[in-house]
Formats: sequence, C-alpha cells, structure tokens
Amino acid sequence: MKKLVKLLLSVVLLASMVNISTIFGQENKDLEGEIEFYTSQPDEDAAKLVEAYNAIYPNVTVNVFRSGTEEVMSKLKAEKESGKVMADVLLLADAVTFESLKAEDMLLAYESTEAGAIPQDFVDSDNMYTGTKILTTGIIYNTDLVEAPKSWQDLLAETAKDQVVMPNPLYSGAAAYNLGIFTRLDNFGWDFYENLKAINPEVVKGNGGVMEAVAGGQKAYGMVVDYLAIRAKNEGSPVDFVYPEEGVPVITEPVAITKDTEEVEIAQTFVDFILSEAGQQLQADLGYTPIREGIEAPEGLKTVDQLDKVLSGDMKELLDNREQDKAKFDEMFSAQ
Repeated sequence: MKKLVKLLLSVVLLASMVNISTIFGQENKDLEGEIEFYTSQPDEDAAKLVEAYNAIYPNVTVNVFRSGTEEVMSKLKAEKESGKVMADVLLLADAVTFESLKAEDMLLAYESTEAGAIPQDFVDSDNMYTGTKILTTGIIYNTDLVEAPKSWQDLLAETAKDQVVMPNPLYSGAAAYNLGIFTRLDNFGWDFYENLKAINPEVVKGNGGVMEAVAGGQKAYGMVVDYLAIRAKNEGSPVDFVYPEEGVPVITEPVAITKDTEEVEIAQTFVDFILSEAGQQLQADLGYTPIREGIEAPEGLKTVDQLDKVLSGDMKELLDNREQDKAKFDEMFSAQ
C-alpha cells in the first residue's frame, strides 16, 4: 500500500513538473550560475524544489545544505565569524529565526514579484524574508494503540507515561518556536514542560524522528508538525493528526537572501519560484499547506483561516529569550 501511495505521489509530482513552464513561464537557458541553498526542509522535499526550479532554469546549479534550523544557524554564525557567509538563499523554520538574522544584518532586502499573492502578515515589513507555507504543530497518535486525544493536556496523563515523543528545540527550529510560545502562555508555561518531564517523554532530534517513533509503534503520541503526520497517514501508517482544542502554534518556513550573496539575480529567481503559483502548487503536492492565496491545502490539513485558535506570542520577546529558553529546556530534560 505504501509503495502504491508513493508511486501515485511521484506521478502527481511529475505532472507538476510538466506544467511548471505553463504556469511560471518558458524555460530560461540564459541564466547561468551556482547558488548555495541552506534549508531545514527534508532532503527529498528540497530536492523536488530544486528539480522544479531547474525545469525553468536548467543552467543554474543549486547546492543544498540540509539540517535542523538550529544547526543551520550555528553554521551561519560560524561562517559569519570567519568573514564570509557561504549561503545565498535560506529557507528555515520560523520568523523568529529570521528576525535574529535580520538583527545581525545578515539578510538582503528583496520584494519578490510574487509577494503580492502572499498574505501580508507573512511578509516582513522590510522585505527581508517571506513565509513560504503554513505549518502547525499538533499531536500525532498511533491509531492501533490509543484513542484520539483532544487536548495538549492529554499528553500529561498517567496513561501517557513513557508513550510520548517530542522534538528537541536545540535542533528543531519549530520545536524552539513552540517552546517559546508554550512557556509564555498562562495555561501552559514552564509547568507544561515540567509535567511532560514527569511522564518521561523521549526527546529526539527532529520532527521526522517523532513521526517515525509513532508510526512504528514505539510511542503512542508525539508533538509534531502537521504535514509529516498526514504524509505518514496517506502512505498507510497507522497514525492520525489532531489539532488540540487549546490551539496550535504556527510557523511559515520563511525564505530569504543573504547579504553576502554574489549571485543576487539567481537568488531572486529562486525566491520568486518558491512563492510563485507553480512553486506553491508544488508545496501542496508535497503535502504542505501553501501560503499563497488561491491554492488549496492538501486533504487533512487546515489553512490559517480554518484553524479554531492559533497560539502566538510577541516576536521580540521570543527572539530575546530563545537561547535561554533552549538552555533551560536542555537542563530540564538532560537530567532525565
């Protein structure tokens, strides 16, 4: 069954590639060069993005470095200290990450020709970065092991002891964002994480590890980004995804151009493609909720307008406290 679903997905993606020149424009062989693309997207998804871009710009080489957002940020900071940031384009987890890069003067302003179709709430006011998709964090659960949870508090129940898995905010940008959000909400706070610790959760590096643990039956519940749960479900895994009744955090995986790039034109075309109708349809075909207006979310996922409640916080407060939040989490859970 899983092989059949993957085959069908490949057919859909191939059809998307065929239609890209129709939607986005004719093949452009005049643009030549090479860029470095740093991203926290899964390897396969980043490869599909580059493949689709190359259908329009066949003479541009896009080299991909992929890791968790927090590790990508460590690499960027090390490069900056050495005197030269090697990345040309960044696509990472959340706006807080890009606010930190913006504050360090590491980004190049660019108002994409496609930005008009993106809700302005997700476009930086100085055009330093733009959201590319809608990602929520909710609860994945194994349908063979447990009934559907309704609330974040269900993860804290005695029946969930030793059955919860979560991503590490020291690696995952989404998890770092969620940590900042949850700990600043009155009905969650650090007590939420203290109570999580009490039921002995497994902390893995990224969201992919969460999905694998629940899909494989090693754990019954997980905190995970939506598309991974729905993708696993569609591939035949015994899992489903719940938007908890208290609400969900939302990130947008923004894209930006680095200030140090020497390939400005190529970087701009890459950003334009990601935000274009073709680029956003590709994201939908890959199982993400597109951020561009007029493109439907995949079955099983909700658009921002369909969410009952979004858990959010003050951007500056989240940025100013991210490192100490991560340090406190590390101290709390490394002592398990």
